[in-house]
Amino acid sequence: MSNAEQHLEHLAEMRSLMERSTRFLSLSGLSGVWAGLCALIGAAYHRMVTESEYLNDYADVLGGKLGTASRHGFEVALVSTALTVLIAALAGGWFFTARKARQRGERVWDASSRRLLWALALPLITGGIFCLALLYWRLVGLLAPATLVFYGLALFNGSKYTLRDVGSLGLLEIALGLFGMFVPGYGLELWAIGFGVLHILYGAWMYFKYDGGRPTVDGRR
Repeated sequence: MSNAEQHLEHLAEMRSLMERSTRFLSLSGLSGVWAGLCALIGAAYHRMVTESEYLNDYADVLGGKLGTASRHGFEVALVSTALTVLIAALAGGWFFTARKARQRGERVWDASSRRLLWALALPLITGGIFCLALLYWRLVGLLAPATLVFYGLALFNGSKYTLRDVGSLGLLEIALGLFGMFVPGYGLELWAIGFGVLHILYGAWMYFKYDGGRPTVDGRR
């Protein structure tokens, strides 16, 4: 090996170390698959069980045909289902990510993961407050699209501190949410597509692309 090749190899190693110190690379594709499955199960449960208890047609919510008690019950059931799905998705995501980090000999909680968490937190907290305002003003038809938009913004913002593919998923979530703003009445379906189908496809792609080896930030092994 020539001196030039050795210098290039050393520079590549230094770059890899710097990237690993600034980016959290232990995200597992299985976390995305798990989150998607949780979302689909939650959407199916809400459609088959919860909605049938309070209304015959989702348009009853948008058209204000529900009484105060029924509307309140529907909203409580909606939030409860969403929180249950969120807790299950986060628990599974932590498990798969922590397992991958151990396999790579890395820590889950370090400076890079803290930066990632902060980048995700600001859009998510802002979106959560915005969605509470939508519930307060009974704008239920915009609730699901709004969650997709703010979630997509969080992913795109956080992609600076993790795998760049996360940003692509974020853009898809944003596009789907903005589309949903103009087609009221299909919030649950869009929610299932965005949080369910896209997560499963993204997770499977990430698993086969990254989890089989030790990739760099650019996806090269």
